[in-house]
Amino acid sequence: MYEAETAHTGFGMIDLHCHILPGVDDGSGSPDTSCRMAAMAADSGVRAIVATPHCNTRDERKNYASAELSEAFRLLQEELDYWEIPIQILPGAEVLVRENFAQLLEEGRFLTLNRSRYLLVEFYFDEDSEMMLRNLRRIEENGLVPVIAHPERYFAVQDNPAIAQDWADRGWVLQINKSSIIGNLGEGAYETSAILLRRGAAGVIASDAHHYRYRTPHMGVLLEELANRFPEIDPELLLSENPRRIINNRELAAL
Repeated sequence: MYEAETAHTGFGMIDLHCHILPGVDDGSGSPDTSCRMAAMAADSGVRAIVATPHCNTRDERKNYASAELSEAFRLLQEELDYWEIPIQILPGAEVLVRENFAQLLEEGRFLTLNRSRYLLVEFYFDEDSEMMLRNLRRIEENGLVPVIAHPERYFAVQDNPAIAQDWADRGWVLQINKSSIIGNLGEGAYETSAILLRRGAAGVIASDAHHYRYRTPHMGVLLEELANRFPEIDPELLLSENPRRIINNRELAAL
C-alpha cells in the first residue's frame, strides 16, 4: 500500500497534463508504471491528475472520445484505489492539431479536460504561427477554450514570445511544462518559459509526465525552482487554483 515518503507543500496540486493512462501512447506502458507515477505525484503534493493521452496522432492509437477510453480511466482509478494511492484520475486528452482537426472538432470527437469547455491542444514544434492562430480561433468559435500545451517548446514562440503573449491576451490558456522550467527540455524552452512566466502570460504549469524515471510527475524540483527563480509568482495559482477552475469549468484567475 502507498506510504508517503516526504513532506510536501500545504496546498493540493492538480496536474492538468500527464501521460499516466497505461498502454495508450508513449507514456506509461503498464498499470504498475502508472501506479508508480501516481505515488510519486502524491508524494510531492499532487491530489488529482488529468490523464491526457496523445490524441489524433498519425499512429493507430487515436484516443478519440469513446466508451473504451472512458473505461480505461475508470480502470486506472480502480487500480489506484486498490493500492490506496490518494490520487483522483480525471479524463482528458492532448489533441494534436493537424490537417483533419477542423472536421473532428466540429464532430465533437475530442475529449476536453474533465469534460469541461477547456480543450488541451498541441502543435508540431515547427508549426507556422498563422496556422496555430487559425486553429485556436476555430476552437473558440466552437464554444471551447484552448489550453495550449507547452507553448514554450514551439519554435515560432521561441523566436517571438509575443505570439504566445497574444494568445494569453485573447483569454486562451498557456500551459507551461515543468521540465521546461527546470531546464530539461532544452535552452529554448527554458528561456521562453521564463519569459512567459515573468510576463504573467502563463495560466497553468503541468508535468507532461511520461514515466517515473524520466519526465516524472514529481513536483518537488519545480517548487524549488519557482521559489528560487520566480519568487514573485504564486505557485498555488498555477498548480492548484487555475487547474481547479479548469476542471470545474470556471474562468481562470489572473497571474
